[in-house]
Amino acid sequence: MPEHSHKPHVTVIIPTLNEEGNIRKVMGGVKGVLNGTDYEILVVDGYSKDRTVPIATSLGARVIYDSRGKGSALIRGFHEAKGEILISIDADMSNEPKEMKLLIDSIEIGYDICMGSRFITGGGTQDMPLHRRFGNRVFVILVNAFFHAHYSDLCYGYRSFRKDKIRELALKENKFAIETEISIMAAKRHLKVIEIPSVEKKRDSGDAKLHTFSDGWSILRTILVNLVQR
Repeated sequence: MPEHSHKPHVTVIIPTLNEEGNIRKVMGGVKGVLNGTDYEILVVDGYSKDRTVPIATSLGARVIYDSRGKGSALIRGFHEAKGEILISIDADMSNEPKEMKLLIDSIEIGYDICMGSRFITGGGTQDMPLHRRFGNRVFVILVNAFFHAHYSDLCYGYRSFRKDKIRELALKENKFAIETEISIMAAKRHLKVIEIPSVEKKRDSGDAKLHTFSDGWSILRTILVNLVQR
């Protein structure tokens, strides 16, 4: 595992909360793909009550803490990351580590943000019931219409970022609406964004943290707040 005393090329940010059944496999996948790359793994933990943190630490992750929600954890991770390229990946084994190479390549060739999409050719999902698929589609249509964007997916967190562009997003969301806020702010700031196909798998073990209706309302509120403020 690379040392943390220097500036790595890539920081992989993993928000966690009670993911002891998954974190070893997630980190193993990340390390396997990034072998030979100068990188760090940054786990942002929500004060897990299981063995998530000791497992992550034993595998070489740098661990910091944030308990306010996924959005707050990601913002904290963006701030603390040492890499030039930042990748956000979920801790539940739903994201394919092998897709990280394309996420990195997209930033290296000049894009500011690269977003995984489950709804373009080559993408897909094994873990989205019909009501969530419908909600995601409605949110995509609203964001594209209101902010002159061309997204195919919105509520998906497998993404990469150019570190020096993060501040321009001025992110504030603490919960699961963070991906929507990132997409909206990227459009408002006219950042250079590309989507790549991504296949979402089912959670490997443990309980899902997403609450469909309350988090759906938060996403809608984020869209409306940014519409008023534009």
